[in-house]
Amino acid sequence: PYDEWYALVRGLELKEANGGTVTTISVGKADYDPIIRKALAIGADNAVRIDAEPTDAYFVAAQIAEYAKDKGYDMILCGKETIDYNGGQVPGMIAEMLNLPFVSQASKLDVNGNVATIERDAQGGVEVVEIEGPFVLSAAKGMAEQRIPNMRGIMAARTKPLEVVSPVDVPQLTEIVSYELPPAKKECKYIDPDNVEELVNLLHNEAKVI
Repeated sequence: PYDEWYALVRGLELKEANGGTVTTISVGKADYDPIIRKALAIGADNAVRIDAEPTDAYFVAAQIAEYAKDKGYDMILCGKETIDYNGGQVPGMIAEMLNLPFVSQASKLDVNGNVATIERDAQGGVEVVEIEGPFVLSAAKGMAEQRIPNMRGIMAARTKPLEVVSPVDVPQLTEIVSYELPPAKKECKYIDPDNVEELVNLLHNEAKVI
């Protein structure tokens, strides 16, 4: 939810305060369209879907960077990570590919002209960063409040164009070999405080500690 709840909504708030436009960019196939339409319903002005299966973080970042490189965006706001793989790699890669400054895990963003003041959580404290645009930012919890699209927004989103572009040729640099579940947690037994005999029996015969 970090892209929708925080990055997108904060972008819309900045647009409402300062003017401009908000464009959403996603890498995926046609089954992503309902998600993109939701972003339009919330208030995004434009939507772009790069028509490719998102194979790994490098591939996704390269597609977005290639599309964005000549668009003149003032800032590129991303969620800090996806909720499926929690990789958190794409925003930093985009910044590197576009040779732009990058701030990660941002919880607050204010803009005054071309200068942004950004707060990010750091080891139990708060780090305050000032940066000139354009820049790339990954948004964390606290950046904005979730918006629910209203009926007017939903109806308007149906008529807004969704630009579909072909992907660029990018090598796949990583391969997922396997997934493994974490070790099962040990069984926890609850003993009535009055049943001392059962507790002693379990400690002696099962836990082997007495």
